[in-house]
Amino acid sequence: MRSCDLQLRVLRNDFARYNIIDEEGDEIDQDEYGWKIIHTDVFRFPPCQNLLCAILGVGSQFLVLAFGIIIMAMLGLFNVHRHHAMNSAAILLYALTACVAGYVAGSFYKKLGGTSWTWNIILTASLFAVPFFLVWSTVNTVAWVNQSTQALPFTTIVLIIIIWLIVGFPLTVLGGILGKNMAGNFDAPCRTKNIAREIPPVSWHQSTVVHMIVGGFLPFSAISVELYYIFATVWGREAYTLYGILLLVFVILISVTACISIALTYHQLSSEDYRWWWKSISSSGSIGLFVFAYSLFYYYKRSHMYGLLQTVEYFGYTILSCYIFFLMMATISFFASLKFVKYIYRNIKMD
Repeated sequence: MRSCDLQLRVLRNDFARYNIIDEEGDEIDQDEYGWKIIHTDVFRFPPCQNLLCAILGVGSQFLVLAFGIIIMAMLGLFNVHRHHAMNSAAILLYALTACVAGYVAGSFYKKLGGTSWTWNIILTASLFAVPFFLVWSTVNTVAWVNQSTQALPFTTIVLIIIIWLIVGFPLTVLGGILGKNMAGNFDAPCRTKNIAREIPPVSWHQSTVVHMIVGGFLPFSAISVELYYIFATVWGREAYTLYGILLLVFVILISVTACISIALTYHQLSSEDYRWWWKSISSSGSIGLFVFAYSLFYYYKRSHMYGLLQTVEYFGYTILSCYIFFLMMATISFFASLKFVKYIYRNIKMD
């Protein structure tokens, strides 16, 4: 939180400096520098708008899903010794919250002036469902080949597909329609010029890789301790009951991600680089890579798993979990950066 206070002080100094220059009527171009000089480009819409909106939609859905699962667990709706009950609830809630993904993706796509609505809905509906089906089918096939009891029967597979087809996908379409019809304008504080401004050379500490390391490691450090207990519960078959602590850690994770994203976006704009849209996605979304790195450590140093079936199951579902972390934290990072960018450009005087 100290970094947020420092960021506020820096912003107040920037507001005072830029607004004093305008009040004095100084028209010398060299007095405009930093993030103010790119005000005609900072709201230039990014490429791959369909994919961006789909990520935001599915990320919002999983944020709602995560809060729902944790609150239900806090209310004692799950048996701590039966992991399958929570898995079944997660599948059902995923289908029911599909409308959130459709609404967020559709509304933001409308604000960006998108026109490929069919592709937007299909991409939003399949962004997680397709990777999940590929990983799950691989794990289930290996379980079938090894004649394991963990392999789901054919009737359960058909039931899951039916739930997605008659509940999940239609709700995504409905959410997309509502988002399209209810969305307002993008409401950018500054006009965007037709010709893009040339971006100065980017120093090494402003590179995407450095942003991903900083933006991913700091939020990961906030959950690293709790992550051990989660892995031990899921893969070590231990009972987990501290759901109140888990909710607190999840809120801290969201807060740290938002603060780090704002700080990284500010430094990027200060270097006169206005390509913050996708960078805010990748910076904090990289927490998924750190979670996967921890999963490697846990598998080789903490677990006692071996064999093809256990390895495929562990890494298959872990990769999906890391993907979910990416979607959720990328969504938090983007909306925090968007709110911040709109705020700072509303609070300075433009020519």
